[in-house]
Amino acid sequence: MGAILGRLAEPALVIALCGQLGAGKTTFTRGLAEGLGVTDSRLVSSPTFMLIQEYPARLPIYHFDTYRLASIDEFAELGAEEYFHSDGVSLVEWADRVTELLPADRIQITFTTLPDDGVSDTGSGPGSRRRIAVQCLGNKDWKLVDQWRAFAAEE
Repeated sequence: MGAILGRLAEPALVIALCGQLGAGKTTFTRGLAEGLGVTDSRLVSSPTFMLIQEYPARLPIYHFDTYRLASIDEFAELGAEEYFHSDGVSLVEWADRVTELLPADRIQITFTTLPDDGVSDTGSGPGSRRRIAVQCLGNKDWKLVDQWRAFAAEE
């Protein structure tokens, strides 16, 4: 899903990622980086201790993590607003912690880990199933989300 969105991404795209620890936020970001042409997506990791990681790609990737921030002011001090309006793609993990500072126009993706149903055989072990809920907030990205859904349905 991330790789498909990465292939479609446009400048100034902001993606708010929400979900518990281990729900798939960083894995999604890694896929998006692949879709944007990052040379080695294995280098994409959670920026928990650095707060922001930048990756060169077709469009620059700005990967924020707000998990360890003590206050919303710390996020503002990172200069996130400038990144949001740049020529790159901004991804904010734990976005629900800084909602007030996110732009109105954004894609919000919520990851939920589903209980093992005992039926599916994914080979990934218990807790490997995920539900991904996508919301397009604002007016700017509706067309992109519609394209994303169409491409995802084909794959």
